[in-house]
Amino acid sequence: MGGDFGPHCIVPACISALAEFPSLHLALVGQAPLIEEQLARQSGVDRSRLQVHHASEVITMDERPAQALRGKPDASMRVALELVRQRQAHACVSSGNTGALMALSRYVLKTLPGIDRPAMVSPIPTERGHCYLLDLGANVDCSAEHLYQFAIMGAVAAETLGVSRPRVALLNVGTEDIKGNQQVKLAANMLQQAHGLNFIGYIEGDGMYRGEADVVVCDGFVGNILLKSSEGLAKMITGRVEKLFSDGLFAQAIGALAMPLLRRLKADLAPARHNGASFLGLQGIVVKSHGAAGQESFQSAIRCALREVQENLPQRLHGRLEDLLL
Repeated sequence: MGGDFGPHCIVPACISALAEFPSLHLALVGQAPLIEEQLARQSGVDRSRLQVHHASEVITMDERPAQALRGKPDASMRVALELVRQRQAHACVSSGNTGALMALSRYVLKTLPGIDRPAMVSPIPTERGHCYLLDLGANVDCSAEHLYQFAIMGAVAAETLGVSRPRVALLNVGTEDIKGNQQVKLAANMLQQAHGLNFIGYIEGDGMYRGEADVVVCDGFVGNILLKSSEGLAKMITGRVEKLFSDGLFAQAIGALAMPLLRRLKADLAPARHNGASFLGLQGIVVKSHGAAGQESFQSAIRCALREVQENLPQRLHGRLEDLLL
């Protein structure tokens, strides 16, 4: 029910996901009449792999997390998380209020032993492929201990998802030891002493895009600004290149030759392809979709959740965290 488009976007995305993954089953949680109305507009819906769970209340995008936690027991977001807690679902995907989703996830699912706060993580495109950036906005104010836990979780998640001995770095205003605020410096000292962790020190924003690290750690205030700025910059660059190739007959002729490469670049950088931020550190899988996500983007978030289910990510995290946490 959340995000900028609600069921109008999410229902078609779910139908496409069911077609893409024959073993997938989905439960759509929200106001049943609205969901059924959208389902009726879709063709070829396999209802044997799709259920509708009615929830009478909706958490708005500007609602305070504490209010959502206490005042709406039948909110669609909470009902969806309860399905995960009761093991009626393997994962929850939502494009709703981020703060409310985090608060409810911590309350309903609880965190893994040794983890104070879950962190949002997502792959970010780099020259060498991608890196995992966390936190992306779930925790605006973080202590050194929180940054340390984020680094451990990010490293274990990257390793679980196929990165051998991931390089872990702290995002900073410089690479020298004297740079950074007190929290970052203390976190660096803690990470340098972590056995079994490939901590490479500080990294600046440009180094992240060069692919100098596999896991980049920062607080949610910095991470969210970096993520949104990156998305805006990618759109601006591709938009300007397209405009240059449409300015005059000669430019159009050159553009016709370059268009296949431009489309490939645009697809590689498109936020829709990388949509879906995981809440690491919970005793269950929760994936946050961008609030402005369209159908293709929300389908990417479902893919992200499905992969974590297949990799059994929370259980694998739990097994490794005991060895790495102080």
